[in-house]
Amino acid sequence: MVLRNSMNYSPIIAIENILVSPKIITEYFCCDYSKCHGACCIIGDSGAPLEKNECSILAGEFQQFSKYLTVEGIRSVKEQGPFVIDADGDAVTPLVNGEECAYSWFDKDNNCLCGIEKAFDAQCCSMKKPISCWLYPIRVSKLSNGMTALNLHEWYLCMDAFVKGKREGIPVYKFLRDPLIFAFGKDFYKQLEEAALRLF
Repeated sequence: MVLRNSMNYSPIIAIENILVSPKIITEYFCCDYSKCHGACCIIGDSGAPLEKNECSILAGEFQQFSKYLTVEGIRSVKEQGPFVIDADGDAVTPLVNGEECAYSWFDKDNNCLCGIEKAFDAQCCSMKKPISCWLYPIRVSKLSNGMTALNLHEWYLCMDAFVKGKREGIPVYKFLRDPLIFAFGKDFYKQLEEAALRLF
């Protein structure tokens, strides 16, 4: 693990072939459903980005977990398919009437939540949720040189989550410990923790 300086002298954390924005360590985050009600599953230009293996799981296991989705969500999947290709050529989850993710559901307080995760908890799906959702507010980009970049996405919808995270003292990388380990491994996360100690 090394720290590299960019043009504006902000240290970029390099862990093997992964470049990590220092904001993932220095900024704070904790979802605040009482404020946003899961708006990230409703508002956006397209559905949640999907990995190739996630597309296969959604296609192969849909019948097993469809009972955890809304009627409108099920209809959208049947009409559009388990995934669609967006304007950028990327595989994403289908939407209901151009709004919420087809794989979402609403609780009694009208919070929009993940139906895939609900099915996973009930052991009806082998995927917890799309890794792009689980890692949010980290966005993963594949670079032309073969490296992977992890950057912090500061969306206005999640401003209350940044406020709550700072109030409770939860850095982004700690809030996302489980998905970071799932996506990149325990050794990566250990080196990320070591980088955090060097920055403070």
